[in-house]
Amino acid sequence: MQWGLFRSIIISLTFTITALLPICDAIGAEYSQQDGIIGAIGSYTTKADDSLIELARKFGLGYNEIVAANPTVDPILPAQGTKIVIPSMWILPDVPPQGIVINISEMRLYYFPPGRRDRVLTYPVGIGDEGWETPTGAYRIIEKIVNPTWHVPLSIQRQKPELPAVVPPGPDNPLGTRALRLSLRTILIHGTNRPFGIGRKVSHGCIHLYPEDIIKLFRQAKIHTKVTIIRQPVKAAVVGNRLLVEMHGDRGEHMYKQAYEELLRKGYLDKADPEKLITAASEKIGMPEDVSW
Repeated sequence: MQWGLFRSIIISLTFTITALLPICDAIGAEYSQQDGIIGAIGSYTTKADDSLIELARKFGLGYNEIVAANPTVDPILPAQGTKIVIPSMWILPDVPPQGIVINISEMRLYYFPPGRRDRVLTYPVGIGDEGWETPTGAYRIIEKIVNPTWHVPLSIQRQKPELPAVVPPGPDNPLGTRALRLSLRTILIHGTNRPFGIGRKVSHGCIHLYPEDIIKLFRQAKIHTKVTIIRQPVKAAVVGNRLLVEMHGDRGEHMYKQAYEELLRKGYLDKADPEKLITAASEKIGMPEDVSW
């Protein structure tokens, strides 16, 4: 990715990451929010044997996010010494900041701790595959399960007859070590034994988190916590006098039309440079971009 692609993304919020942290201490999931923005854009220079899949997990990102931000980089074996964009800045979804919010379009979960309006925890997720789409709507957590047993649904048994009817807890269990059951009882927020699927459409409708992330969320979220699942491919915020947009083209949407309509709805359209908006809609790098005049 060319550094010119950043154009005028809030340079004052940009940082450079000089070393990887252990997976258990991946770049913070908890952020302080201001003007509807959290995090900061970073960079990392690849070493031998790095891959974008591994770097995504190290930096608390999904595969979709790191690939969108680095479209010219080989995701499996980037050349040593390649400067990688770490897209760890987000515009918060345009919904009430309550409980858990999952934006299907960006494959990301946000948790708003009660009584702490300035704090946000966020994690990348895997979502439902084509034909098994994760349903949008408003739900509640009704059960918290440690070391869940997977009772394989009949629909999956028909698709994969080699599977047993019941998979006990353990390394072969796709639910991982923790699960949160939603009031739509067939849908869980859970861990995974295949972390490479985070930031991808891999599930039969459930929400997958990295093994280390589900443990953190499990500690925070309580029974009856509200869970709002949305599809919001365009997000926008005004910081100072600058208009930022963040776009995620998860279903081949006509992004410019959606961005235009969203900015019109929010009353921001007069702040947008049409050429910058067209470019941002075409590239869909999944990071906040300044499209101001």
